[in-house]
Amino acid sequence: MLETPDITPAHSGLDGVAWNVMGQVYVPKQVSEDSFAWHATFPIETFVPPHTHPYQDEYIFVLDGRIDLLIDAKKRSAQSGDLVRMPRGIPHAFFNNSGEPVTALFWAAPAGKLLALYRRLHNVSSPAEAVRIARDYDVLFGPPVSSAA
Repeated sequence: MLETPDITPAHSGLDGVAWNVMGQVYVPKQVSEDSFAWHATFPIETFVPPHTHPYQDEYIFVLDGRIDLLIDAKKRSAQSGDLVRMPRGIPHAFFNNSGEPVTALFWAAPAGKLLALYRRLHNVSSPAEAVRIARDYDVLFGPPVSSAA
């Protein structure tokens, strides 16, 4: 995958795609071998449980709202304008405990298998099935936690 010069419009993803990943909406914005970027909308009370990317660094730029996080077992909070850095191999989790929808721009470097993972997870409703699928795409989930609040 080579990067191409172009603009991904504000209210659209690559190829007009948007994925429902366990109630969250992920819209792919950019993909190459070096990185993958997606816009994420986290409805109230949604979360991504503790997981690790062994081969990718992951970043979150919070556009609107507040995300509570666990990063390497430390409780943190990020709000509009903050950039969260999660180096490869560090367990992390995200929680929307704010009472409002949250939007953020995520990206990972290198892209790895995340694009294929989100395509596969689209409309999967079982958390256990999502965890099982994720292993095949180099995302390793740990034991669940209740919240980062």
